[in-house]
Amino acid sequence: MSRLKLLSLYSKQILPKPLPVFCVNSIRHESNWIPDDPVTHTGQKWDCNDYRLVRFVDKTKYVNPNFAINLIDEIPPQACNERVVCCNGGGGPLGHPKVYINLDKPGNHICGYCGLRFYLDQCH
Repeated sequence: MSRLKLLSLYSKQILPKPLPVFCVNSIRHESNWIPDDPVTHTGQKWDCNDYRLVRFVDKTKYVNPNFAINLIDEIPPQACNERVVCCNGGGGPLGHPKVYINLDKPGNHICGYCGLRFYLDQCH
């Protein structure tokens, strides 16, 4: 038996036969989905036709209602006895660069990095 005949015989027995192809009609459904676009802490609100809302199709866009500025406002100002205080945001790798804040003028003085407030205690 020739080699080609032998190969064709084995290939017919070993190789699977192709499966029949069925035609499937796809039906398009219209969606009545309206994007739920809550406003963020920066006032960001996208247009309902904005292409970036594709990420939220059939999902809700989660916006944390606890804005950082509101959480910092809940911390009371710290009374200090020195005219100049330093703030490093808690120190270590989670803090920010050390800044010095002058407390000569009356009222609260805010750290520009973390928003903590300091005031000069006049009782000394």
